[in-house]
Amino acid sequence: MRLRTSPFIAAAGLARRAATMEFLRSSLARYVAIATVASLLLIILLAPLASTMVEGWSRRDVELRARLVQHSVRAHLAGGQVVVPGFDPVGYFERLSEDERLTALGFCAADGALRHATRLMPREVGCGDLARGPGETFTTLTTGDRRIHVSVFPMAVGAAAGHLLVVHDLAFIEQRARSARFYTVLSLVGVAVGLGLLSTVTIVALMRAWTRSIRRAIAEARDQAGGPAKPRDDFPVGREMRALLDEIREDRNADDGFHVEWSPRTLHRLLADELPDTKVLVVSNREPYIHNRADAGGVALQVPASGLVAALEPVMRACGGTWIAHGSGTADRETVDAHDRLGVPPAAPAYTLRRVWLSDDEQDGYYYGAANEGLWPLCHIAFVRPVFRDEDWARYVAVNRRFADAVVEEAGCDDPVVLVQDYHFALLPRMIRERLPRATILTFWHIPWPNAETFSICPWREAIIDGLLGSTILGFHTQLHCNNFLEAVDRFMESRIDRERASVALGGGETTVRPYPISIEWPPAALASQASVNECRAAVRRRHGLDPEMRVAVGIERFDYTKGILDRIRAVDNLLTRQPEWRRKLTFIQVAAPTRGKLDAYSALHVEAERLAEEVNARHGDDGYKPILLIVRHHEPNEIFELFRAADMCVVSSLHDGMNLVAKEFVAARDDEHGVLILSTFAGAAQELSEALIVNPYDTQGMAKAFDAALRMTATEQRERMLMMRDLVRRRNVYRWAARMLLDAARLRRREHIRIEAAANAA
Repeated sequence: MRLRTSPFIAAAGLARRAATMEFLRSSLARYVAIATVASLLLIILLAPLASTMVEGWSRRDVELRARLVQHSVRAHLAGGQVVVPGFDPVGYFERLSEDERLTALGFCAADGALRHATRLMPREVGCGDLARGPGETFTTLTTGDRRIHVSVFPMAVGAAAGHLLVVHDLAFIEQRARSARFYTVLSLVGVAVGLGLLSTVTIVALMRAWTRSIRRAIAEARDQAGGPAKPRDDFPVGREMRALLDEIREDRNADDGFHVEWSPRTLHRLLADELPDTKVLVVSNREPYIHNRADAGGVALQVPASGLVAALEPVMRACGGTWIAHGSGTADRETVDAHDRLGVPPAAPAYTLRRVWLSDDEQDGYYYGAANEGLWPLCHIAFVRPVFRDEDWARYVAVNRRFADAVVEEAGCDDPVVLVQDYHFALLPRMIRERLPRATILTFWHIPWPNAETFSICPWREAIIDGLLGSTILGFHTQLHCNNFLEAVDRFMESRIDRERASVALGGGETTVRPYPISIEWPPAALASQASVNECRAAVRRRHGLDPEMRVAVGIERFDYTKGILDRIRAVDNLLTRQPEWRRKLTFIQVAAPTRGKLDAYSALHVEAERLAEEVNARHGDDGYKPILLIVRHHEPNEIFELFRAADMCVVSSLHDGMNLVAKEFVAARDDEHGVLILSTFAGAAQELSEALIVNPYDTQGMAKAFDAALRMTATEQRERMLMMRDLVRRRNVYRWAARMLLDAARLRRREHIRIEAAANAA
């Protein structure tokens, strides 16, 4: 099986990309629907509003007309035309009421009797409460099936004081309101239809342009199968297709591995196909296997609790090659050959481990000082102040140069593929590039990269960025970290940044900056030797003296201040305080592997965690129950997976993390498809494992609520969430992570070889 993409698979890749246009089409369709619904809502809201406004205007018109009538009557009476006793003004009132909207006129005497009323005066209108007070009043009444408006004005008729009643029929107002509603609805329907037609025309035009581009691209991909395929379509989607075909021409697309289940076998075949006869080297500070002298004599083998080792070790078993690392074990020198090499894994060697020796001073300055007191807190922004010392930096430079010597020695050729790992070797890519210009250098930064403002406090910022830009490819866990790095380059370096291609050109070289979310092997090797979930549950509860029905939460990591260990203990305290019904029903087992004990921040964390655990146990526990079990020692992978399988929930509350593979290991361990993952929003894994309960570790009460939700979650919901997370971890395993970088490396190597050959032919 060859993994080179065929023309028809390339066409399938194009078809998948065509889903982008389908998304655009469906989005526009949604916009049309939204516009239509919005128009209907406007009709529902504005039609009554228009009616109300028209009615208000009409009422004011009626009141104005009533005043005009009142002024006319007053002027007539005041003009002396009514001067004799017994004068009856009804005839005059009848003439005035001939107006089609004026229904009736009447006069209320001071004693409350209605006098001088015209013949159409409604029976419902009487003086009563209407004709009271010294001022004018306006009242709306209903008579039968119509509404009338009664205006009351103080007035004297002859010698008699009283009130003039002016009655208007409001039927015309209702007619006006109906007309206003009709024309409002008609206008809004016209707007909705216009928007719909405009959106439809836009969708049809885009779909036709995209379809032409897709058809031309597929035809050219079939005909040219790796040759230049450049659609001559100037429409914007044509330009996107052109960029896509550039990738397909080089047998790549964004998903790397169409219909490929990534495994050690497929990764090995990929190397044979894409990087034949290529020397592969990995460089890291941490070694995958440590040999220590045992207390009882002899040598004990230890696999370190490191996410980097957990990710890379299965890749090296699949790829072969050489892993260069610091030999830190007390018996490491006793187990290597004359060239500081040994075959690993010990039981069935698949690759070579080359150990580099460092003195205590070098270890203190390079590892504890520059790397872990400087770069680690700087990048994690965990509110521990970074420490930058000149002497630490000098040793950091020297150790990076020592490893560059080892890379050149182990390469044995001028164009190896070198995978440089993590913040311990920021300068190494440039050092290798200077000595092996044709090497393909893949650097992966396993921790977060901070924003440019934060990174600016580092006194070695330019040197670090320059060192990393010696890479062919520079990888981070997330796009955010890539963006932060490009922002730092833009701010501190004189370089050319191509943001469309995510590359940086500096000093004649070019570095591609990409996100490569790291993962774990699938299935995990440690899972093969595990007992059933029920047996693991029983074993863990028996070992720790817990009741068989006790609910168990676990946290497993190195004892590091970035992992949020104190925060999750406080969350358990908050849960048991607010919801005491969980006392004696929940135990939190925190496993923490000792690390960097020489540094004050780590030793202080250890002391604080033990003190806090004791306080919580004293507050909520008793002689037979401890809600917090803090276990500070190294655990082997089989022990960790047993805990994962025994737990009801796993807590990953990192304050800041590049990825955090513990979250993915917990998911992989749960082949029973149960258990709940509580995951910090500040861990890179949260972008992939969205079915976990995502929490803010700085919000103690919010974390406690998530614990409660996890404990109450039904088995059905647990299974639905776990199935989705397991499928993602299975598909996006560590072999896919490595394959994506190696595929990109192979593409860039071919491009460079073509450039060199073209230059040689031209000469």
